[in-house]
Amino acid sequence: MKAPFSEYLNGISGGLKELVSLLSEEYDYVSILAADSAGLNIRISKHAKNVSDRTMMAERGIVIRTAKNGFYSEYALNDFHPEDVKETYRKVTESFAQQYAVLQSCNAKIYETPVLSDEPLTLFVEKETEQLPETADTKELIAKLSALSEKGMSLSEYMIDCIVTGQSTHVCKMFLSKNRDMRQSYVFSEATVVPVVSKDGNTQNAYEGVSGLCGPELFDQLADHLEHAVHTAEELLSAERIEPGEYEVIASPEVSGLIAHEAFGHGVEMDMFVKNRALGAKYIDQRVGSDLVTMHEGALCAQNVTSYAFDDEGTLAGDVTEIENGILRTGICDALSAVRLGTKPTGNGKRENFEHKVYTRMTNTIFDSGNDTLEDMIASVKYGFLLEGMESGMEDPKHWGIQCIIKAGREIRAGKFTGKLFAPIIMTGYVPDLLGNITMVSKDREVFGTGGCGKGYKEWVKVADGGPYLKTKARLG
Repeated sequence: MKAPFSEYLNGISGGLKELVSLLSEEYDYVSILAADSAGLNIRISKHAKNVSDRTMMAERGIVIRTAKNGFYSEYALNDFHPEDVKETYRKVTESFAQQYAVLQSCNAKIYETPVLSDEPLTLFVEKETEQLPETADTKELIAKLSALSEKGMSLSEYMIDCIVTGQSTHVCKMFLSKNRDMRQSYVFSEATVVPVVSKDGNTQNAYEGVSGLCGPELFDQLADHLEHAVHTAEELLSAERIEPGEYEVIASPEVSGLIAHEAFGHGVEMDMFVKNRALGAKYIDQRVGSDLVTMHEGALCAQNVTSYAFDDEGTLAGDVTEIENGILRTGICDALSAVRLGTKPTGNGKRENFEHKVYTRMTNTIFDSGNDTLEDMIASVKYGFLLEGMESGMEDPKHWGIQCIIKAGREIRAGKFTGKLFAPIIMTGYVPDLLGNITMVSKDREVFGTGGCGKGYKEWVKVADGGPYLKTKARLG
């Protein structure tokens, strides 16, 4: 079935269009983003079963953007009634005037920005799904996830808990301007299993997840990952510590995704170009990786949790080739940064929610596949590690330093696994060196969307990333 668009948003669209028309008499540019997104969040553990409607993108609210004489302002409200058009108009105009006055009183220089494009466009998208989170049988879902948790508890004598989660969000967003009426409705879901084991005072956990552009029916796929997650957790109980140094490494698709996200994800978010905070701005059309490295970014380059039809500024979703055969071609850009840089937006303007401003943010960030096999890659390693599982990562866009915390590394010697596991692994390095040392890329590719991304210390949004197996050299510790 198609995910139905919000009746609430349809009901207030007439009043919001009237507000746009009224504000357009006063301002050079006016747009409204209205969201009405419902969620389902289930968490099962040995000790508790929790259910709520709170997910990362569940929200209801409206944000109004206005611009005049190069100055942009925004005003957010969590509800709107068509009869409140004139009152909302008053609040928006007063807020604009107050913000402008504050800047003048501080002698702050206004970053004069050209008027955003507002080419005529009408779009209505309702994507397919089997279930909706707001109408799914919650009791049945709890029973399924509880049974999975209980089965996990029985698979190891060292198990102290088996945490299972399932989240599903029905996203409805409407973008209105003088010349645009864009509406979209889609459902994305994710589920994870985290077995926690303990032996002789040593406690470890593993993590497996599934995600997709679909409803809570996705939760059924988690059962296929349970035994592997439990086995990995048990292996970590006897993991060794790695000796710091530079090694040959094979990154699993999950680790490849982490590298893509941290290496040339944040580093080519072009709002950082505006602020002169990204080295990538100076390397457009220059080599940043080996010939085997091609990387895409965009809501259209994969079908996962961030595969929308348009972004939070009314820009159509894109598929951007950031790196082509080792050459950095372009970055990704929100609409305001694009007009400031004299380029085109790429459909990457995202808000944490209606109360937060737009930043350039990643969607699906993915390395392209190659022609090698994992077996050939392993056989080519004299001494090194197959890196599996990701914990977290960070990047310095100004200097291209990268740090990735990886769950574990499987030792390879003379082209064969030794059976030894090392954990945890911290991978560091200079991004062009890491990508420049890539010598093999596998044919297969995966995308992972169970995580989120923060910009700075806040501004969390959903992202997905992935790729094939990559062979390179990296410093591990």
